[in-house]
Amino acid sequence: MTFCVAAKVDSGLVALADTRIVKGNEQSSKGKVAHVNHSEGNLFFMTSGLRSVRDKTSIYFEASLAEKQKGEICHLFEAANLFGECLRRVKQEDGASLAAANFSFNLHAVIGGKFSGDETPSLFYIYPQGNWVEATSDAPYHMIGQTSYGKPILDRLLGPTCSLPETLALLFLAFDGTRASVTDVDFPIDCVVLDGASGVMNRQRFALADLQETTHWWTNTLKTALASFPLEWSKDLFKP
Repeated sequence: MTFCVAAKVDSGLVALADTRIVKGNEQSSKGKVAHVNHSEGNLFFMTSGLRSVRDKTSIYFEASLAEKQKGEICHLFEAANLFGECLRRVKQEDGASLAAANFSFNLHAVIGGKFSGDETPSLFYIYPQGNWVEATSDAPYHMIGQTSYGKPILDRLLGPTCSLPETLALLFLAFDGTRASVTDVDFPIDCVVLDGASGVMNRQRFALADLQETTHWWTNTLKTALASFPLEWSKDLFKP
């Protein structure tokens, strides 16, 4: 399975993706997020679903984007449209054969970035049909893959005024909560930060050893909070 999440806040974009690949009894690590530079700006995209569909769509998309002349694509939504076109092309080519082998054409993607015509960075969720929805101030993140376990902390605490470091912390906690509950989401993780003011995009991979101290701190913080949890409302339940 997969865990990929990206958020749009006032100061920019933050994304995080795990690298765990499970095939039968085999496990391996492979990146699920790509960084693409273009003459009009740069973007990242991440995917969940069949790896073969992901790789073919990615090749088509990056090749098509590279063929675009300066000025042809000035907004990120145009790049999202192009990704959707490439995804539909792959479905037309491979959908029937995949269905015959009982595989679902289930590629979901998240694409984020900032192009020359964009006043602020943009973030889109692309469905297997090639259509998309945009992240907004009241729905600031998109998550694909294992989505159930990471949503609560994001829905409770993530908002447009969060700083980039705060946003990264929340995305990591969403990942860590998912990792604690399932076996097919795990380290290493790839993190991407796009500063909205400068347009600079940075990417780094982290192993478990890099964040072991952080995960221990979070566990101990939760234990401390539990020990001081206000339970006056339930005191009658514990009477002898």
